[in-house]
Amino acid sequence: MAKQTKRMKTMAAKVPGKTPLAVEQAVAILKGFNTAKFDQTVEIAIRLGVDPKQADQIVRGSIVLPNGIGKTLRVIVFAKGDKVDEAREAGADEIGGPELAEKIKGGWTDFDVCIAAPDMMGVVGPLGKVLGPRGLMPSPRAGTVTPEVGKTIREYKAGKVEFRNDAGGIVHAVVGKLSFEEQKLVENVRAFIGHVLSLKPSTVRGQYVKSIALSATMSPSVRVAA
Repeated sequence: MAKQTKRMKTMAAKVPGKTPLAVEQAVAILKGFNTAKFDQTVEIAIRLGVDPKQADQIVRGSIVLPNGIGKTLRVIVFAKGDKVDEAREAGADEIGGPELAEKIKGGWTDFDVCIAAPDMMGVVGPLGKVLGPRGLMPSPRAGTVTPEVGKTIREYKAGKVEFRNDAGGIVHAVVGKLSFEEQKLVENVRAFIGHVLSLKPSTVRGQYVKSIALSATMSPSVRVAA
């Protein structure tokens, strides 16, 4: 633990204070922290000037990042009829109905995304207590309850990420891996920031974006200018 703390302190000393940097500068510094023995995940945290208790100020959505996230997501689908073939062709990892629901009720959650065709919500609805707390419950607003099953699967396989501000008004998301080329990380970060900016609730007054920070799995965070 002491060795890890020393490593973090050494890296933190390379971060130029709390002054927000251009995305390119922040990514370059972060890339310099690529000293772990595994490919670290890069995350972004955007602190918003929203009131999380107000339903009309919740910021949530999804975006297909230009260069993916460096991870192949496990996608399961609730579907029947023609949608089963559509889901299979699009690369779903598991497809089912009531039997899949029973498997999940039994505690199985070995997947990253759950998609449901609208006519399957009678089966999926009761799974809210299991999937909801894990952020896996399909919903129309998130785009995971959809008649376009194949298209949605392909988007997630290509690097689509979902996000929603937490109780502190912060949006968290994965934007890639530290092994990515700098330009690809920059493109992903810019795309994500731009998308969040476009979702500013009309009821928000004052400063919408309070701060932005980038970090890797085992690195200090670097402040980024909006």
